[in-house]
Amino acid sequence: MKHTIFPTLAALILPHVLSAQTPAPFETGVVLNAADLLPAEALRGPSHRVREMVTTDGFMAHFEIDTDFGTFEAVGMPQAKRRILEAEAIRKLVDTSKSDLFAEGMKRSINQPIDAVKNIVKDPVTSFKKAPKTVGHFFSKVGASVERGVNRIKADSEAEQGPSAEEVGAGIGESAKRVAGFDKARLDTARQLGVDPYSDNLRLQEEMDKVTWAFFAGGLPLRIGAAVASAGVAVAATNMVGVPEETYAHTQSELALLDAKSLSSMGIREEDIRNFQLQKNLSTTRRHRIVKALEALPGAAGRGRIVLLANSCETPGQADFLVAALSMLEERQRSGAADYKELHVFGRLPGATTAAGALEVPAPVDHVTWTAQVAGFVQRDDLGTAPKTLVHTGKLSAATQAGLAAAGWKSIAAGYPAR
Repeated sequence: MKHTIFPTLAALILPHVLSAQTPAPFETGVVLNAADLLPAEALRGPSHRVREMVTTDGFMAHFEIDTDFGTFEAVGMPQAKRRILEAEAIRKLVDTSKSDLFAEGMKRSINQPIDAVKNIVKDPVTSFKKAPKTVGHFFSKVGASVERGVNRIKADSEAEQGPSAEEVGAGIGESAKRVAGFDKARLDTARQLGVDPYSDNLRLQEEMDKVTWAFFAGGLPLRIGAAVASAGVAVAATNMVGVPEETYAHTQSELALLDAKSLSSMGIREEDIRNFQLQKNLSTTRRHRIVKALEALPGAAGRGRIVLLANSCETPGQADFLVAALSMLEERQRSGAADYKELHVFGRLPGATTAAGALEVPAPVDHVTWTAQVAGFVQRDDLGTAPKTLVHTGKLSAATQAGLAAAGWKSIAAGYPAR
């Protein structure tokens, strides 16, 4: 089932419809070649092949990646790169599970089981997957509903009957996951592979659990292929999949404590912090990336507004867009390209005011075409009279560039956020 993260950026940043003045005829999404979006070495590998034709919805590219482990779908270039890396990681894990050392680890774990998991059932975990929601209605709501969304978090969490995304996986069961030391061992596995330890790729989670458990419970050191030969694996992961280094150094509970302390020091309300920690669509990595981005903007008022926005995310795709947008602001602040003094939420889109009084709106997109929704966004009347700049990844069509200029906007091309 194809995930439509941006059926129209309509939903996303552009709830208002254009009035009569249109500098150019409206366009529709285009079909691009994968080679125009991804580097040649990413298009095909030992375990994957990116399909050549890539559709766009006017904002984001929708990739289909055939792998030895099924077809992965990805919305946006960053997610496509993550899925490609994950396919290679799964291959390494599968190869490891066929090794003599893995068999020895499994034998030891059975003959000398850890007390806490002696009663583990034979096949304790089943895959759990919900039908994904689109972000359409989320981003079409107005700002007031962001407040209400926070109040729903606890009730939604209590009503949830199945396991969360972070509980999904197979191979060892929840009781084994709670064994002292296993979580650290699993983080080391993810580090060696250079992947997000809290990825929503279920097959990856299954294989990491299975392989880590065999070596951990068997008392054997785990070395996965050539990954450990490079001291820069964690750095590569940070650059490619946006995993902060400390994500590998701390368990979930440790990171949650660090993040809570950081948010509290920013003056975020305790209730909002609790809701942030409970937000089921924010994985551990997503939460930490949001906190790191806010930490990088110490002089900006309004960070609490961003936490409320994060708490209102209804799908992981919405959370990913928010994380990427904040990462773009973080990168501009770190590089000295901007000095932000206040953060805003326009409907559902974050923005920031610079020390010079200009408004910058980050747009982590792939290929934007000139639509009624885009036109409505650039001419919306709630952005004030300050100079406005769209800071975007990917490309803007010629008509989009002309439309922005006609509405008095500047545009700045930026790289996809690495953090």
